[in-house]
Amino acid sequence: MEAIISESITARLVSDKPVIKTPYQVKGVFMKQFPDEKIIPFLDGRLRSKYLYPRVQVKILNEQIYIVGLNEGVEPVLALINNLDSFNFGDITVKIEEVETEQNNDPVMMADKLLRYKFITPWVALNAGTNRKYKNLVDEEKILFLNKLLGQNLLFLSKELGLNIDSKIYTKVNVQDIEPNKHDENGWRSFDTEFKTNFMLPSYIGFGNGITRGYGSIFSLNHINNLESQGSDKEYAQEEINADDELLSFVTINDAPVINKRKKKKRFKGKKKRAPNNSNPSPKGMSRKKGNNFNKKEADIDDESRFNSCLLYTSDAADE
Repeated sequence: MEAIISESITARLVSDKPVIKTPYQVKGVFMKQFPDEKIIPFLDGRLRSKYLYPRVQVKILNEQIYIVGLNEGVEPVLALINNLDSFNFGDITVKIEEVETEQNNDPVMMADKLLRYKFITPWVALNAGTNRKYKNLVDEEKILFLNKLLGQNLLFLSKELGLNIDSKIYTKVNVQDIEPNKHDENGWRSFDTEFKTNFMLPSYIGFGNGITRGYGSIFSLNHINNLESQGSDKEYAQEEINADDELLSFVTINDAPVINKRKKKKRFKGKKKRAPNNSNPSPKGMSRKKGNNFNKKEADIDDESRFNSCLLYTSDAADE
């Protein structure tokens, strides 16, 4: 069987002070400070139509910056970290004292046993549509529903990265609370959870909604050769696949979500009423500068949805 990810890299930037910023703010500094680096097209949206699954992901974990590169994103990440010295966020300058890397040249593929992973940032499994269906399910059905959503995450990743799936992908989610956490963005709902699957995956890549915002980052509990141990000092004993386990679900290639490259809706322009000369055309307290900030925020949200268009599942895609 072919490998899903032939190459991956994770770089942790050890800085002289905690980084209390968002991934968007970090990416903004990258774009401003290193405009000619190869990594920039992977961050500013220019490649979103080519790579629906982000090949470069920026995370803030434990107040440190992590940069993850997959396949085409590996070389740009390596080029960037070789030029890092400091970041200027405007209100604070962060000096990079050390760059720790974890590079994986081994194949990442399906396995014949269950492997264990932990979401170290919230897994935003539900959008507004799937949340409505989720609420109408009984508890046992909710677990199976989440299992299948996670399986579709894995199917999407494998399809995006060119793997031909010819067997079942098993998933078993273990949530801390069956009731999801609420998020302000787009009616999203998230879970704190671990999961098992017969899929080999690198740590720190993201699944679900909000990948480019740092949500859905996973950590492999299968070995201790990671940048952080996450409290695990033993290798995970791989588990045999028990098809009779009622809490274990599977998906096949027939369950793969349809790739939907959204087109922006056309807006019909109406005639604008000309404001009187003695009136202020902007609402009180709204300056042209603030208007531009609002538009930029809208653009960021649009970029996010286009990057993850296949991870915003419809209720039909999640049906049993």
